[in-house]
Amino acid sequence: MVEGREVGVEPICAVLKNAGVQIAPSSYYAARTRPPSARAIRDAELVEDIKVAHKANLGVYGARKIHAELNREGVRVARCTVERLMKQEGLRGIPREKTRKTTIGDGAETERPEDLV
Repeated sequence: MVEGREVGVEPICAVLKNAGVQIAPSSYYAARTRPPSARAIRDAELVEDIKVAHKANLGVYGARKIHAELNREGVRVARCTVERLMKQEGLRGIPREKTRKTTIGDGAETERPEDLV
């Protein structure tokens, strides 16, 4: 759709050809009718498992922990695949807060000699 109008594939291919990218309309239609690849099918299944694991842990778990949980459940998947699918779906874990260093002195550290300058 361009500005509320439907545009066919041929005009789009002509514009791309002028830009230096040659794509035949038949290539578009062939890709559209092609069945989904094995990777796309597996990714769709994994996305559902990842969403369930992410929601079950209140959205706290990131890719590392979700990868470990899925492998514990018997779903064999690589961590980079979990990272890619989480990024694709917009799922993020909550990062840990930095540890705060606090000092409670016993008084000896705060007692200093007077500045003689």
